[in-house]
Amino acid sequence: MLPLPVLTDVVIRMFWALAIGCVIGVDRDLHGKPTGMKTLGLVSLGACLTTMAAMGFTTQSTTLSTDVSRAIQGIVTGIGFLGAGVIVQTPGQHRIRGLTTAASIWVTAAVGIVCGLGVWSVAVIATLMLIALLIIGRKVEKALHRQWIAKPAAEREANTDLEDLG
Repeated sequence: MLPLPVLTDVVIRMFWALAIGCVIGVDRDLHGKPTGMKTLGLVSLGACLTTMAAMGFTTQSTTLSTDVSRAIQGIVTGIGFLGAGVIVQTPGQHRIRGLTTAASIWVTAAVGIVCGLGVWSVAVIATLMLIALLIIGRKVEKALHRQWIAKPAAEREANTDLEDLG
């Protein structure tokens, strides 16, 4: 059993990892994406728990051990497989879907790791940057897409490198 002060710190880290993952997931839910609040909340919480477990639930560590480093590498690798599962290529339409969702899963895991390490300033700043990018980036990409669609079909075909899609 963990001493009460350590247990309190562990619970706070888990709570914030879960909350941050859920906040990121709300944006995905609002746009009908396959991963939402629950999925990204679980990803962040799982990354936090794995990081803290590798640290032996010691919350005062100032340096990373090789065990923590290996745990973080395992998280990143595992999340890569989870992210790959949401990427879908439609060759006939020259479309690849799910890249932003996969990237948001990966970044959410990274934020969970940072919560597990207890580096709150980085966790908050990363979350704010991620939410800003998802909101602002969506508007910019839509404007750029409208500009692309407005080009003549011949020009769009000439600028599309089919090797990049397959």
